[in-house]
Parts: sequence; structure tokens; C-alpha cells
Amino acid sequence: MTGQSTLPDQPTLTGERADLLETLATHRHFLRFAVQGLTDDQARQRPTASELTLGGLVKHVSGTEESWGDFILEGTSAMTAADDAAQVEAWGEEFRMGPDETLAGILARYEEVARRTDDLVRTLPDLDLAHPLPEAPWFPPGAVRSARRVFLHIVAETAQHAGHADILRESLDGQKTMG
Repeated sequence: MTGQSTLPDQPTLTGERADLLETLATHRHFLRFAVQGLTDDQARQRPTASELTLGGLVKHVSGTEESWGDFILEGTSAMTAADDAAQVEAWGEEFRMGPDETLAGILARYEEVARRTDDLVRTLPDLDLAHPLPEAPWFPPGAVRSARRVFLHIVAETAQHAGHADILRESLDGQKTMG
């Protein structure tokens, strides 16, 4: 069965676009659920051997989703270059919730980014729109990504980190997303 998505003043979507929106909404819910009710201090804690924090995960997912949206709209130039040390360091900071950041602020930014991505899913004229990926050790030489594949990557990224967040939250205070 194909999903449907309806928003005020928006046409009803069916098929692939509705499925993308529904799947994104599901995994975003799990990520947000993992941080609900936390204080800023709890969101900064490292409850496992990993460097990951709950606030940092939401911040990272938001930044990653935003950069892939930029890639859809602007192409290769929107991507962080593997040899740009400042950009790579900034990417690493996405995993940390700084002392002046709040979980509420990080979640608000995530909502903005998610809204933009959802608008792209709804309105991009062609999901086959594609751009070459920049040269980087993590991309095959000459690789190209379509908007469709980028949206699927955002789904996978969100789902993977929602799972990480669930483990961190359970380690922090026992709360589980499911089960």
C-alpha cells in the first residue's frame, strides 16, 4: 500500500513522494522521542564509551540533512571538501552540543531543516535531478547522486542515528523508544 501525505494548502501526495515523507517523519519521530524530557546537561552527557551525546546526534542529523539539501539545490560546491581541514573540523563539531547551545535550540533548528527537506520532497520537479559527488575517500570516483538517492540517504542517516540515540537514552536513564 502506498502512503499518502496531506498538508493544508498542499495537494495530496501519493506514491514515492508520500512514502519518502512518511518514512522521514517516522524516523524523525524516533530521534525526537529519544531526547524528549531531557535537560540540556543530560543532552550533553556521554553515557557510553562513545563520544556521542543525544544533543550532538540531533545536531549532526540536522546538519547532515541540511548539507544534503544544499547538494540537491546547488550541486557539488555545497559539499564539504575532504581536504578542507576547517570544514572537516566544523563537521566534527556537529557531534557535540556546545556549552552555550540548548536542546530546545537544536530541536528548533532541526524542525526548520526538516521542513525545508519536506518541501523539497514535495516540490522538486524531478527526483532524478543529479549532481556529481566531490572527490573524497568515502565516495567512489566519478559518483553521481540523484535527489531521490539523497532523500533515501537522509532516511538512512536519520534511522541509523535514531537507533544510536535510543541506545544512549537507555544508557542515560533507562528510557526506551520501543519495547
